[in-house]
Amino acid sequence: MDAAFTEEQDEIRRTLRTLLRERCGPDEVKAAVQTAPGYDEVLWRQLARTLGLPGLALASAYGGVGCGVTELALACEETGRVLLPSPLLATAVFATPLVAAVGTEAQRAELLPRIAEGALTAALAVPGRALPEALGLVGARDGAWAGGGRAGGVQARPDSGGDAGWRLYGQVEQVLGGHSAELLLVAARAGGYTRGRTLLFLVPAQADGLVRTRLTALDATRPQARIELRNVPAELLGADDGGSGDGVSEALAAVGTAAAAVLAAEAVGAADAALARTVGYVRAREQFGRPIGSFQAVKHRLADVYVAVQAARSAAYYAAWAAAQGGAEGTGAAQGGAEGTEAAVAGGLALAQALEAQRMAAAEAVQLHGGIGFTWEHEAHLYFKRAASDELLFGPAHRLRARAAEREGLFGTADRAPYGGRDGRGGNDGYGGHSRHDGPDRRDGRDGRDGRDGRDGRDGRDGRDGRDGRDGRDGRDGRDGRDGPRKAVTV
Repeated sequence: MDAAFTEEQDEIRRTLRTLLRERCGPDEVKAAVQTAPGYDEVLWRQLARTLGLPGLALASAYGGVGCGVTELALACEETGRVLLPSPLLATAVFATPLVAAVGTEAQRAELLPRIAEGALTAALAVPGRALPEALGLVGARDGAWAGGGRAGGVQARPDSGGDAGWRLYGQVEQVLGGHSAELLLVAARAGGYTRGRTLLFLVPAQADGLVRTRLTALDATRPQARIELRNVPAELLGADDGGSGDGVSEALAAVGTAAAAVLAAEAVGAADAALARTVGYVRAREQFGRPIGSFQAVKHRLADVYVAVQAARSAAYYAAWAAAQGGAEGTGAAQGGAEGTEAAVAGGLALAQALEAQRMAAAEAVQLHGGIGFTWEHEAHLYFKRAASDELLFGPAHRLRARAAEREGLFGTADRAPYGGRDGRGGNDGYGGHSRHDGPDRRDGRDGRDGRDGRDGRDGRDGRDGRDGRDGRDGRDGRDGRDGPRKAVTV
């Protein structure tokens, strides 16, 4: 990995930072979120025209700039720094790679050039508030996040009119940018429960039966919407080969790998800005005749934040590099093998670390700004809301790390057994445990409490065999069940 950025990458960062500093201060952000679309449309068109921001990671064949995940991550670090309200995340990070990866050539030729020039915005609608599960950021069962064919989610059926169209019925909550996007990519379940498969559909904003309602969100800079689909006509994204829909799941997972790196960089930008504002304040604010930043307790707290932000930045840059190397660049194509796994693990861990750094920086900003830190007039609350909202939307951090550990294969069946779950899903099966899947023989012992071997005469305590079972608490050799569970764990 070459840790140095190219001249072009530095220029992207510098140009975007200069433009946003001029056009996107705290007052402009507060004014933009109050508008109907939830962002400054004039600024968005300017970003599209001067920097090609919507098509930054899109192939030049479709009118994009032809860069990749790394450049998009650098751009989002700058937009995160000012908490820019825009369709960038929903359009360029989630929707565009899916159109490029799954869509037919005709769909790409029609949609991608319009997205690249900023004339078309898009949003990804995933049922059940399950965006991180759909993108593979946290663990999920196949199809469960899409409704699984049961009640709930969005259901798709072929149009009875005889043409090749589809009809969608259902409701989706918390669609990022869904109230203003001109095109919706809706994940829906087709084929019912027994032969169900998850597919992606294109729904224009003017479709009959489509109802979109902007929700009151914790973070107003990330507007969200409720999407109601009432027998809405839709176009299938890609060709219907009658398969299982695994291609859609793989494309979503590939998009999730790149999105994790981009989201991590965006969170780092917000955390760095919150830290910089706090440092500036403690240098100017005086108490007892001296700046409060000169007090050792304040220095220590800000030093901890600085370390966390720098570590998160390094992790985010590495995740972006790994995503580009693993094939997520530009097209969002499915990844496989060691490179794809490395990129997915790096993205999940980087996002977890960045979310924690962002929360830490925002909390310290509110605390160290004192009485003004939580007022509407000050911008500290904007960073705090962004930190809390991001963890709810894309986390939490412990689930991101658990998914990364699962991908890496850190915990085998026996390793996870003592901590709950069954048969390698964390199963009590190594606490020997009650694996109810293993029949009465298992109950015959809490077999992993090796000891207690089966409650078999409590032949493991050694049956209290003359308390010889406790055999010098050798029943703790029996109960070496302590020897039992502890030996089941490989460290």
